[in-house]
Amino acid sequence: MAGRGIVQHPSPNCGPRRDGLSPCLVVIHFTAMQTTQAALERLCDPAAEVSAHYLISGTGEIIQMVDEAARAWHAGAGEWRGLRDINSRSIGIELDNRGDHPFAEPQMAALETLLRGIMARWGIGARGVIGHSDMAPGRKSDPGRRFDWARLAWQGLAIPAGAPILVHSVTGQTFLDAARKAGFTADVPLEVLLEATRARFAPWREGPLCADDYALGRS
Repeated sequence: MAGRGIVQHPSPNCGPRRDGLSPCLVVIHFTAMQTTQAALERLCDPAAEVSAHYLISGTGEIIQMVDEAARAWHAGAGEWRGLRDINSRSIGIELDNRGDHPFAEPQMAALETLLRGIMARWGIGARGVIGHSDMAPGRKSDPGRRFDWARLAWQGLAIPAGAPILVHSVTGQTFLDAARKAGFTADVPLEVLLEATRARFAPWREGPLCADDYALGRS
């Protein structure tokens, strides 16, 4: 779906959503490429077999490559809340960022505007806005620890980190159980899951598993 101020640059890398599914998630990525143009060329290259619905440059330009009603090829293998085929269930947004520097202010502002429209059009709540690493921990690390999830959460565009909770037993199994309950259902080792949840809710935290790691988001 086109919007005011959105540049259209169609990608051939898309198709119909499967099994009559419609978007209930938004997946945020970073491009890990040097420029917006390089990312755009790859996302529109039939040989690459990847795409996304939107690409946002560092200056805040929004480029639409795939209609929201169609299935873009951005998420790949993974799982969220026990659901697979995330491509058929989501809208993908790529942010022009190498992954080693902060996200620019104009880019974040454009993302917020875009998210509001998508969430309104498809009835997607804050809980449905996730990162690529949330549904594919270990395989993917984007949008990474430099992405400002708290900024989105403050505006109701993502869920915030949960408040500290009393944990009677800090163990790998109790953490895995808590993470699955929060939506992180991909079958990955504890250390991979810990990194993914910290990137989302506590990017400053390092070291071994602790009670604070159980604060995995609230509605």
